[in-house]
Amino acid sequence: MVKNIILFAVAIILVPLSVANRHTVSIALNPFDPTDPRLTIPDVPLFWVIFACLGVGIVLGGIGAWAKQGKWRKEARMKRREADKWHKEADQLRELTEGGDPNQPRLPA
Repeated sequence: MVKNIILFAVAIILVPLSVANRHTVSIALNPFDPTDPRLTIPDVPLFWVIFACLGVGIVLGGIGAWAKQGKWRKEARMKRREADKWHKEADQLRELTEGGDPNQPRLPA
């Protein structure tokens, strides 16, 4: 429900932006000679350029956020391993106290 509302709001913004910026532009990839036809992409709709820049920004921002949170993911992995170790030890102690081989030493109740 919330996802649909957000997507609808984004569509309300993006559709008029696309309609208003449909004229074509040429993208020059050579900063020293912008008239060089080998490194120029002609007749690209401006809204494609805008959307591509937004998409690249979102991807780079996501990669940056993921990289920044690496320390916390590493700590969570370590804590999970430690918790698994303690759970395994608790299960072993529970087995010892609940029963098992009567010849084995038992922990006092």
